[in-house]
Amino acid sequence: MLHLRCYQKAQTARFLMLKRLFMSEKERPVMTLFTKNPCPLCDEAKEALAPYMDRFVLEQVDITQPENAAWYDRYKYDIPVFHLNGQFLMMHKVNIKKLEKHLGNLEQQNK
Repeated sequence: MLHLRCYQKAQTARFLMLKRLFMSEKERPVMTLFTKNPCPLCDEAKEALAPYMDRFVLEQVDITQPENAAWYDRYKYDIPVFHLNGQFLMMHKVNIKKLEKHLGNLEQQNK
């Protein structure tokens, strides 16, 4: 019985992984990273996000571009800043627990 439950969990995990890989960008949430160049903290944040990239679409906003002046005024001392589907999520560094919680909630909603 234990082997059957382990097998079922593995199958479910495999299915969810494949589902995420084949989801269109339209179905995945959008992670907006407010950044500038150079930004060593932003580079670290992108590395921390790398294992989760199949679960969202990454959109980067360079706050130093003239068209992003409002974001510059708001976040010039706080980058990197992260929004998930247009809502503030976190700033300064990636909080893995928070990221996993919010992505999991969105994935549950999309089932």
